[in-house]
Amino acid sequence: MEEKAIKEARIKAERAVSDMKDKDLRDKAFEVILNHLLQEADGSQRELSEPNKIKKAKQAKQPDSLDARQPTTLPDRILLMKEESFFGSQRTIREIKESLAAHGWHYPNTALSGALQSLTQRRALRRLRAPEGKKMVWKYSNP
Repeated sequence: MEEKAIKEARIKAERAVSDMKDKDLRDKAFEVILNHLLQEADGSQRELSEPNKIKKAKQAKQPDSLDARQPTTLPDRILLMKEESFFGSQRTIREIKESLAAHGWHYPNTALSGALQSLTQRRALRRLRAPEGKKMVWKYSNP
């Protein structure tokens, strides 16, 4: 709290008790009034900073539309790609890994295969065995 605010509170408290004749009563009233004024002044300083706190809290709670859909788990990230129509055509694990990397999400193939199998079992994705070159690979698409 600023020194100026403290002095103003003291002066107001002194004026409020100046006409009291009983010294003990005046001292106690001065103490109560001064504490009240100091708390009020401290509260007003807090109130000045509250809008900034509220604004920051709202920004944290209400991210802009691009950030509102940022998933945090691998299955959720794959489902986001599904919503973006990535799985409109059949995709291999390699293509899925590259797309995730393009979003800035890097995973090893071993993590991808488990998540894709889980999504397939939940029927969020479909997988088919298809030839790629000389070998057969799993390809994932919309159900």
